[in-house]
Amino acid sequence: MPSSNVTVSFVWAVNIFLHFLHLSTSTRTRKRRHVQRLRMLMDASVTGHPRSYCRLNNNMPILRLWFNVEAELKQDFRLSRRAMHGLQRLLQREQDHGWGNQLEVLIYVYWLAHGLSYSVVSRVFNVPKSTVHRIIHRVAQNIMTNLKRVISFPLAGELHAVGQGFVQLSGSPAFSNVVGAIDDSHVRIKPPQQYRLDYLNYKGFYSLNMQAICDSNGRFLDIFVGYPGSVHDTRIMKNSSFYRAGQYPPTGYILLGDGGYPCLDTPVCLITPYKEPVNGQIQGRFNYYHARARSIIERAFGMMKTRWRSTLFRALEVKPTFAPLVIASCAFLHNVCLDNEDFLEPDEDADLDILEPQPPREPLAVNESSGNATRDRLAALVSGHVQDP
Repeated sequence: MPSSNVTVSFVWAVNIFLHFLHLSTSTRTRKRRHVQRLRMLMDASVTGHPRSYCRLNNNMPILRLWFNVEAELKQDFRLSRRAMHGLQRLLQREQDHGWGNQLEVLIYVYWLAHGLSYSVVSRVFNVPKSTVHRIIHRVAQNIMTNLKRVISFPLAGELHAVGQGFVQLSGSPAFSNVVGAIDDSHVRIKPPQQYRLDYLNYKGFYSLNMQAICDSNGRFLDIFVGYPGSVHDTRIMKNSSFYRAGQYPPTGYILLGDGGYPCLDTPVCLITPYKEPVNGQIQGRFNYYHARARSIIERAFGMMKTRWRSTLFRALEVKPTFAPLVIASCAFLHNVCLDNEDFLEPDEDADLDILEPQPPREPLAVNESSGNATRDRLAALVSGHVQDP
């Protein structure tokens, strides 16, 4: 607790400041804000507790909805109330002033859920447009700071359960060592004038790439966002941190990818389907079960895009430098929803921006070894020609 002398001196300083306010009417508004802050600091010095100087208009319909604990949020925010509370806990931080963590998260999620302009969100929440802009960028950055708390690779003790999940997806015990599926998805953007053609993908629309690895439940384990739409899947993967570090999967485990990736044993074990037309029933059977297991990554993208379809199904109305943070936020929120049992089925058109894989354009690098032999062994296991040790 501050001493009485310190408190008296502080009050005296505020009174002197109030006196000088009357000397200049032209700066009265600006100085009034300073007085308000000084008074808040004085309260803090006396009580030891900071006080917020911003008030909510609880009569706004969107806030009445939030404060009605019995009301469902999903129609307006695309998140269940439980998931929203989980998100707010994850993003909680110390704040001595401002609009408060709860309101900031509500504003950000509402903005994502409706793909609206800052002006519209400003009117819905009755806060200044400039404040909405700051909140959107601040919450996005806060999510990036906390990204690894929600999107991370499983621990060693969790790998068996992930593998069993892929056994269930594929319908074959040969996939028990699969611990992830990898793919890219395209998110439409308004491209910058400079380097515009770099963002034009082969389907003819401008986009950013999002590479992701997911587990057998469709939960994202790793994301890599930001490459322009014209960049090939293989090049994106080879520049991602998990590949460069040989970080995942651990030795003895496998990732599944489509034909847009090379079939590899090292530096990561990545198994792709046989090229069509296949050579015999063994290869055809393997491709069938491989596709069943790998389809979970497309489903994960579909769930994410369905939840945030107002933002992700049209060109993002943000600068390309900010767009990766928005896309990463959607992946982050996808995992938060799964962790809080907030599930939804992907819409039928949710995979429209998942492009057909293009074959790798480059030969294997010196640090890479082919996974063809591993694929042949898996194919034999699938067909029951060898016993799994």
